[in-house]
Amino acid sequence: MDTTDSQPPLPEPGCTESAPSSDSPHDPAPPPLASSARRRFLFETGVLTTVLVAPPRLDAQEQAQTLTAAPARSSSITRMRLNVNGRDYDLTLDPRVTLLDALREKLGLTGTKKGCDRGQCGACTVLVNGRRVNSCLTLALSCDGYSVVTVEGLARGEALHPVQAAFVARDAFQCGYCTPGQICSAVALLDELKADTVSAATPDVRKRGAVAPRRASDDEIRERMSGNICRCGAYVNIVAAIRDATERSI
Repeated sequence: MDTTDSQPPLPEPGCTESAPSSDSPHDPAPPPLASSARRRFLFETGVLTTVLVAPPRLDAQEQAQTLTAAPARSSSITRMRLNVNGRDYDLTLDPRVTLLDALREKLGLTGTKKGCDRGQCGACTVLVNGRRVNSCLTLALSCDGYSVVTVEGLARGEALHPVQAAFVARDAFQCGYCTPGQICSAVALLDELKADTVSAATPDVRKRGAVAPRRASDDEIRERMSGNICRCGAYVNIVAAIRDATERSI
């Protein structure tokens, strides 16, 4: 049987078969480009991050309740009055402001020093209603209506307070940073001795009022002044100055 007509013809030399057409519906789709895959990944990642970070949406009623519950900042500011060194001041302060910051920042009375700012050194000592306090630990609002005396209010014109004069005469300071607190504390010490109050160094509490006013020993002066630190170490002259002041004023 003649089979020459059934066999496909051989390609002619120098010719190549053409690639199958891509228009055929049975041909596979080309692989996606790398840039398209990267854009899709970034898009999906951004959508997921937005969903996780976005705060929950509140309806109108919940938003109104939130705004009502949140206190207005202006309502936390409080008006108060202080009598400082014999002069009345009307102040508008945040409740968190300390007496020390109110004196220094609001009234410009920078004689009171900020040392440790935690009630350990005594450089910020002032007199509140006649009693010595650490102004760095005292809220200004707690002194509303009170009388405050700082180191600027001790002298009477050109006449120094006896404690101030004794500190000058005894050279009871070096750098001077702790001196305002030392002097205010010593003034309160004199008032305590005049009132015959006891301390941890009082020799015999049973003799209170027997000899009034009484003199204070050096040990008692050191004990009563133990809340005031002098980093320069001028304690010997500080004790001598306070002893002189007690002898002159009591």
